[in-house]
Amino acid sequence: MARSKHLLPGFGLTMGVSLFYITLIILLPIAAMLLKIAGMGWEEFWRIISSNRALAAYRITFSSALIATVINGVVGLLFAWVLTRYRFPGRRFLDALIDFPFALPTAVAGLVLVTLFANTGWYGQWLEPNGIKVNYTQAGIIAAMTFTSIPFVVRAVQPVLEEVDEALEAAARTLGATRWQIFTRIIWPTILPAFIGGCVLSFARSLGEFGAVVFIAGNLPGLTEIVSLLIFIRLDEYNYEAAAALAFVLLLVALLTLIATNALAAWQTRYVERAA
Repeated sequence: MARSKHLLPGFGLTMGVSLFYITLIILLPIAAMLLKIAGMGWEEFWRIISSNRALAAYRITFSSALIATVINGVVGLLFAWVLTRYRFPGRRFLDALIDFPFALPTAVAGLVLVTLFANTGWYGQWLEPNGIKVNYTQAGIIAAMTFTSIPFVVRAVQPVLEEVDEALEAAARTLGATRWQIFTRIIWPTILPAFIGGCVLSFARSLGEFGAVVFIAGNLPGLTEIVSLLIFIRLDEYNYEAAAALAFVLLLVALLTLIATNALAAWQTRYVERAA
């Protein structure tokens, strides 16, 4: 009698548990938020999400998340390259350190960053005399977002880099290809979907960051107030409709970004397959 290849017994049971968990943790909270929005009417909804304070919060949040994602894209790719292509003392420690922002509570990360960039801190004592202030500015928001979201890029690119066939690179070298040509023609098309996916996750994580940002931003309306903090303020005021409306904007932007990125990654994969 042939043994089943499935380790977990019963498709119905495992699928049922999975769907129940998704419904309980994800779908029901989203549905509750949508019902709260549906009860306020379009005019009230538009008034909340288009107020001057909300628009300023969007500008600060989205621009900071975009800059943090660009930084993470460059630095994260370099980290993944170093960890994959080189062997050196301390490599395993550096590899483990990449996941440190995942393990560290974001509030603790915010306190650490505030301390480092204070005028007496390790970084601030050198930056502030030169006119570079980080605490309670948008630069601090970007620093916090970068710190908490960089592992997404590294962990997305690293396993794909490890799977790149080195025989293709060796063949390209024997044919006279330069290092830059090998990277742009062989390596980059292979890792591009993973790189885009990591950057999108980094961007989405930055959009929703709260704990690390709230300590270093200063939370000045129109200057350093992010959308997550404005949502918290509305909840603290028991204005649940306004909080739900602002949260819906963040959710919509994250969802559209994921859809666009998945479509781009799928197109890139088909393009590489046709080229091969």
